[in-house]
Amino acid sequence: MTDNTTRLDHVVLWVRDSIAAAGFYAEAVGLEPVRLTEFSEGEAPFPSVRVNEETILDLMPSAVAERMTMLPGAAESSGHPVNHVCLSLPADAFDALRSRLEERSVPVTDFSHDSFGARGPARRSFYFRDPDGNVFEARHYDGR
Repeated sequence: MTDNTTRLDHVVLWVRDSIAAAGFYAEAVGLEPVRLTEFSEGEAPFPSVRVNEETILDLMPSAVAERMTMLPGAAESSGHPVNHVCLSLPADAFDALRSRLEERSVPVTDFSHDSFGARGPARRSFYFRDPDGNVFEARHYDGR
């Protein structure tokens, strides 16, 4: 995929049992599991299901909420069905977003590198909250 327009990359859902959740989404909803074997073998921290070519749902075990140190407040959000929404942007729009947030004194996390998403490892990503406390991740796959 080379189109780098802004789009939804993934949504992280808190689930009690990731394998059972993957089964539900595969069987009841008809979505293809991603990294289920790797999760079952302890090689991936969570499985996902594919919504379409460029969007996935991550099935995050709620038991790991307290260990999610890259996302301040993760443990408090574990009672809510959605952990965060991820926006995938081109590199220049990613940088512009971070600048706009910083100009408005919106707290942002440090950069993460090569985190897994719908299109594989992202070059860079960071997290921020909206005024209502909803958590967003911004990422880009292209460029620097």
